[in-house]
Amino acid sequence: MSFEELLLEDALLSAVSSQGFTEPTPIQRETIPLILAGEDVLACAATGTGKTAAFVLPLLQKLWDRKHRSHEPIALILAPTRELAFQIQHVINSLGKQDKPDIAMITGGQAPTAQLQVLDQGCDIIIATPGRLLNLVEHEQADLSLIEFVVIDEADRMLDMGQGPDVANLLATITTNFQTCLFSATLAGEGVEMFAEALLPNAQRIDVDASNHYAAQVEQQVYLADNREHKQALLSAIIELPQCQSALVFCNKKERAEEVADFLQSKNISAQVVHGDFNQADRRERTRRFRQGNIKVLVATDVAARGLDLPDVSHVINYDVPFRGDLYIHRVGRTGRAGQKGIAVNLVESHDETNLKRIEHHMGQTLPVLKMKGLSPKGKNNKLKSKKKTETRYISKKDRE
Repeated sequence: MSFEELLLEDALLSAVSSQGFTEPTPIQRETIPLILAGEDVLACAATGTGKTAAFVLPLLQKLWDRKHRSHEPIALILAPTRELAFQIQHVINSLGKQDKPDIAMITGGQAPTAQLQVLDQGCDIIIATPGRLLNLVEHEQADLSLIEFVVIDEADRMLDMGQGPDVANLLATITTNFQTCLFSATLAGEGVEMFAEALLPNAQRIDVDASNHYAAQVEQQVYLADNREHKQALLSAIIELPQCQSALVFCNKKERAEEVADFLQSKNISAQVVHGDFNQADRRERTRRFRQGNIKVLVATDVAARGLDLPDVSHVINYDVPFRGDLYIHRVGRTGRAGQKGIAVNLVESHDETNLKRIEHHMGQTLPVLKMKGLSPKGKNNKLKSKKKTETRYISKKDRE
């Protein structure tokens, strides 16, 4: 299927072509016709599969089809973080550059007076984080009563952040028979299923590149480590491989992230750290330098990495194995985006094995255990060592230096 077959306006087709896209991704092929037909949609799609354009293109088409605009907002897009909200705005601006819809951004980290001024001037689309927008609605400073089209993006993350009640309260203020599209990287877990069922009881459900199937373009690896020093040696060796062009390293706690960034810097590896204690300006600056290739490694916690747009990450490295399968999906989805190949590495000490088994159960597969020549584990108590087939990766000394 081509984009032309989706019956989009020529201006939208031109914008899509200018972005270098030749044919729709599976999630776009499945969802765009349904959204254009006015159906409620519940879409499960992995990070990096083109889901933002999957709802932006039909929204722009709906705006294009309107001969007269009242300049009252008709579309509401809810995102869990400010970073993701701005990422969505960027996609709308890129694909809607000929029609130029007016957008009101309602997120934390910005002056409320400036946001209110944009709302007062009128807009077509509101992009918001739930808490900030609900605050304005409760103070009668924002009116959602005429909204006709709602997108809830990354619903699983919203629930992780406790935003479910805010979303429900916002939707309760809309008086129209609005169309709803909910996107989530995973629907695993009773909470997400109940949330989706309550909001979209009659939705068309689309499972494309779902969490436990997305990884065809991502090579997943496990390296066993005896202790912290061994894990650090594996980390630096992997980062220094020629095929590692950029690496996003995840840690479960901010103290560990600081420790890892300091270690990499001591090895003359260009690295920066981001975690929840950094303000928005610092996060943006550090991630901008990483995105532009000025630093090779970004060490992050899950909180700091939510919603970051990092399109060209060659390696995701779990220095700490995450506690849950859905977190693993979000982390690993940062590589192998838009059809590119990626590598996801898990560095596993004995205390990480429970988390790894939980992730493998969530994924429905056993991840391969590899060895790096010269850095093989020596510990005899590592249970995974005898239970999993291992493969030795012969990496020359020159490649590691």
